[in-house]
Formats: sequence, structure tokens, C-alpha cells
Amino acid sequence: MNWKPPATHRLYEVNDASWPPAEMRQLGPFILRRGADGGQRVSSASLCENGFSSNDIGAAEQAMVAMAQPLLFMIRDNDRALDEALENRGYFIKDPVTIFAGPSATLAEHDPKGLTVIDATEPLAVMAEIWETGGIAAGRLDVMRRATGAKACFLGRLNDRPAGAAYVGCDNDIAMLHALEILPELRRKGLALQMMGAMGAWALRNGADTFSLVVLTKNDAACGLYEKLGMVKAGQYHYRKKESL
Repeated sequence: MNWKPPATHRLYEVNDASWPPAEMRQLGPFILRRGADGGQRVSSASLCENGFSSNDIGAAEQAMVAMAQPLLFMIRDNDRALDEALENRGYFIKDPVTIFAGPSATLAEHDPKGLTVIDATEPLAVMAEIWETGGIAAGRLDVMRRATGAKACFLGRLNDRPAGAAYVGCDNDIAMLHALEILPELRRKGLALQMMGAMGAWALRNGADTFSLVVLTKNDAACGLYEKLGMVKAGQYHYRKKESL
């Protein structure tokens, strides 16, 4: 298999396309996102041009305040200067994240087929109930609905009962997983692996030969599963947050 991980900047693009904010706009060298209660990724600002000034940061901060959003910047690869500037302004590091990518075909080898994992074009009520147990509320379901590319929501079952939910969105030839949640009492029973297999197979059917995801770097169990599935670390980011100006 002649698969190579995509460039990190492509994975950032897939992140925005498959998990879109309610609004994106450029202000100076920054992209601002309006999240509409969809979480940090869709509510953070990120650099889109080389070079910035203290005034540029200040303007981005004022725009975030005007949107009634947290003071939150996404720090990507090669953003070291911004990272240092925000630290000097009193921002703290929040939630380091690792981006994984791998060949969809490798995941698809674990597809259980049948009715163990089913997919739907929109979030179902039973999925919403599972997501709610993990703090994935209505604002994040709206993010899923906003995505315009190929996408699907997945329901995983154990012993004929709903046990897991996930969402996958595509940007051309790359699929990205979001919001994988297994009910606490049904974890460590192999369902996550089966769901990953079904989602990999779905990605292949929809023209995405690369499967990607983002996960908190500190989540050792999840990172171990993804590496077991042949996925590699293909990028990273973290947030810088400040409680108030």
C-alpha cells in the first residue's frame, strides 16, 4: 500500500471543513471563528498569514469579546512566535491535541459489517442521548449539520443495545472523525475498534483514502488504539486561553 500521510496544513483544512464554525472571517493575519456553542475548535482564532503585531492580537481579542466568546487562540505548528506572545500577555496553555492519520483501507479491515454499526446522514435521537453522556450537546450537533461535504453519523451496538456514537466528515480525499463516544459502562469491550472499522469502510466508499482524527494528547488509551490501527501522528496544536482582558 503506497499511502503517505497528508501535509499538516491539509489536516487543518479538513478540520475546518468537516467541523465547521457558524462563521469564519479574516481580521488582519487572523481567522476568527464564531462557534455558536460548538466548542473550542469552532470558537478559536488562528493565524492565516506570516507576521503579526501586538495590535493585531488586540484587535482579535476585541472581536472575540464582541462575539461573547472566550479569549481563545489555536496554536498550530510553526506558530511559536504567537505562542510566546500570548504567554507574555497572560494566556495559559489548554488542551494539547494530536492529529492522527492513516489509510482508510487498514481501518476497514476491522469493519464488522452487519448491524453492529449503522450510519445515518443526520444525528439520530439515540445518538444524541449517547453524546450527551459525554458532554456533546446541541451546539456540537449543529456543527455536524453545518458540514457540507460527504458525512455520516454512526451508531454502535453491543448486545442489541445502543452503545456508541460518532461522526465523520470528508474534505475531498480525507475523512476526519469527531465526537466518538462510548457509554461508560460499555467501554473496553471492543466496540471502538469495530466502529473505527466501519467508519474506515465508509470513508473508502466515499472516496477518502485517508482517515484522520484529533485527540487530546493526554488520552493514552485512545492514542494507543489509533496507533494499533496503523495511524501515525501527523500534526498537533494546542490552545492559548485567557479568562479576561
